[in-house]
Amino acid sequence: MPNTKSAVKRLRQHERRRVRNKAARSRLKTALKRVRATSEPQQAVEAFRDAARLLDRAASKGLIHRNVAARSKGRLAAHVRKVGGTT
Repeated sequence: MPNTKSAVKRLRQHERRRVRNKAARSRLKTALKRVRATSEPQQAVEAFRDAARLLDRAASKGLIHRNVAARSKGRLAAHVRKVGGTT
């Protein structure tokens, strides 16, 4: 248990951030899975746009590293091209 007022506050902040980050990470992973799971070109392009937006937002917030976001977007774009959609 925290012993000082500032430590109590840090604990509250940490908990709020942990919950928010967990939700954002889960939403991101779901979007990535949705792109990989689709075999319809038009749906793949739409899912890719959503996933790319979430990846960029996660990188700007510091949830993931910007290089991880770029690498993920590149791999997803390659998958979409393979399915037959254009990115």
